[in-house]
Amino acid sequence: MNENELEQLKEQEGHWVAVSDLMAGLMMVFMLISVVFMMNVEEERNKVRDVAILYDHLRVQLYEDLKSEFAPDMAGWGAELDKDLTFRFNNTEVLFDKGQADLKPEFQAILKDFFPRYMRIIAQQKYRNDILEVRIEGHTSSAWSGALSEDDAYIRNMNLSQERTRSTLAFLLGLNEVHDDKVWLKSHLTANGLSSAKVIRNADGSENGDRSRRVEFHVRTDAESRIATILDKVLQ
Repeated sequence: MNENELEQLKEQEGHWVAVSDLMAGLMMVFMLISVVFMMNVEEERNKVRDVAILYDHLRVQLYEDLKSEFAPDMAGWGAELDKDLTFRFNNTEVLFDKGQADLKPEFQAILKDFFPRYMRIIAQQKYRNDILEVRIEGHTSSAWSGALSEDDAYIRNMNLSQERTRSTLAFLLGLNEVHDDKVWLKSHLTANGLSSAKVIRNADGSENGDRSRRVEFHVRTDAESRIATILDKVLQ
C-alpha cells in the first residue's frame, strides 16, 4: 500500500469516527428528550391524580352536606339523593298532570322549600367555583297514548320533558329567595329534557313507568374539563 492510499485510509477512518461520534451524540440527545418527556408525562399524570382526588373529596363533602340538610324531608317529598349528587323527585302524583308541563301546586311548594336551601349549600364559596353546571333533568317513561310508533312516542315525550324542565327553571328563577344568586344561576343552571332515554328498570329488566317519570337536579363539577386540559398539554 503506497503512501497516498494510507492517507486516504486514514481520512476514511477519521470520517467514520466522526460519523459514529455524531450518531452517539444524537442517541444521547434522543435519550435525553425521552427522559424529559417521561418526566413530563409522570408530572402530568400526578396532576390528573391530584385533580381526581380533589374532586372526589369535593363530591363526598357536598353529598354529606346535602344529605344532612334534606334527610328529614326526602321521604315526604318522594325524593332521594344519590352519591353522584343526583337529587331525584320521584312522586309523579305531585309533579305534573299527565301530558302537561305546568308544575302542580304541590310541586311548587316542594321546590319553594327545597331550592333556596339547595342553593345555600352548592353556592357556598368552597363549592361554587368548582361547579360547572347544575342540571335540571326531565325524564319520562317510553309510553305515549295514541303515539303512531315508538319514535313518535319518543319525540312527543322529548317535547314534554323539555317543556317541563323549562317550566321548572322559570319557576326557580322567579323565587325571591334566590334573587341574590340569580347571576350565578343564569350561568350555571340549565334545563334538559331527556324523554325516555334513561328510564328506570325493575330488577327483571322491565321498565318502571312510575319511577321513570321524574325530575332530577344534578351537580356537575369541572373536574372533567380540568383533566382534559392537562391531557391536552401532554399530547401537544
